[in-house]
Amino acid sequence: MPEGQTEQTNETQARPQGQQAKPRENRPPREGQRGRGDERRDDRREGREGGQRGRPEGPPEIDLDKLVADSLYLDNQAHAIVSRMRDMDSGTKSQLRRLYNAVRRACRAPENERQHQFVMLRARLAYTIARHSLRSLDTLERLLLNVTRKNEPRGYERFKDLFEAIVAYNE
Repeated sequence: MPEGQTEQTNETQARPQGQQAKPRENRPPREGQRGRGDERRDDRREGREGGQRGRPEGPPEIDLDKLVADSLYLDNQAHAIVSRMRDMDSGTKSQLRRLYNAVRRACRAPENERQHQFVMLRARLAYTIARHSLRSLDTLERLLLNVTRKNEPRGYERFKDLFEAIVAYNE
């Protein structure tokens, strides 16, 4: 390097002499390129059905009315959830047992407190799903929301039965 010159950084080499760098936020997008932000993400989803990239859709919803009316449907749903757990998650049997015990306690709560207990149970289930990446239990969380909204004793009992079957089939 000749004497009297200082080392230039890559940033200053590309700019003509006398121009200063603009902060990134104030720069317009370059020609042919999009600006940063959500518009690009939205664009990726257009033209695709469901916004998925070849992934199978999530598990089907569990129909609460069918669950209450049909024991075989309950059994089939329990099998399906357990098989998804084995395929997708690394959930432990003790985590399931803890959740099942919380379901049993909520069912034993006095009728005037039962809905509140199940709302809190849903929060606990959501936390456990997120904390331990138990995505296969998302259908249970949605079902629990439906059960809580209906607030019928038979729905609570059938939810407990479903959870009991899941614990049993997971052994």
